[in-house]
Amino acid sequence: MTTILVTGFEPFDRETVNPSWEVARRLDGWRCDGHVVAARLLPCAFDAVLPALDRHIGELAPEIAICVGQAGGRVEMSVERVAINVVDARIPDNHARQPVDVPVVAGGPPAYFSTLPIKATVARLRAAGIPAGVSNTAGTFVCNHAFYVARHLAATTRPGLRRTGFIHIPYLPEQAARHPGAASMSVETLLAGIRVAIETALDVEGDIALQAGATH
Repeated sequence: MTTILVTGFEPFDRETVNPSWEVARRLDGWRCDGHVVAARLLPCAFDAVLPALDRHIGELAPEIAICVGQAGGRVEMSVERVAINVVDARIPDNHARQPVDVPVVAGGPPAYFSTLPIKATVARLRAAGIPAGVSNTAGTFVCNHAFYVARHLAATTRPGLRRTGFIHIPYLPEQAARHPGAASMSVETLLAGIRVAIETALDVEGDIALQAGATH
């Protein structure tokens, strides 16, 4: 039985809820074709992401990890292609730290590509009536940081982590109500979307972005 790690973040930037955790926590214990999901909450803090992810991966020994994060202002589920080795925080994190132009991992590769089947995932999401697209930037805040760290762990000390990637999701409706003009998705739609992503990661072997994994 394969364990699938799904992570979400705590609220940040004066929000009282984070859609990524609202979705992830609802998936905890969900079974898909004999595989089981374990949901874990990540801190929205640069210095805490690596130890938290390493602890969760060590505890669960997942073969698949899908990190989910809030991207207020996006209009669809964004399946991220690449994590870059740069932190350039536009706002402080939840530990009041705001690093600028520093690496996620000193000496690490410039970037890592997702090892999820990103285009197959987008195609299946759209077929299910869920707005989705491939995104070529995960930003330079804690979401990109977590994506890079997860891929770096898979490439170095946690080789059992076979597939790893990141999905950004829009605000929930109650958040968008405080941000006039912003797009939103219901938690039910987002939940259905992450289930599609999990199912696709389990049964699509091809469509791995640049099989070599890291850029040079």
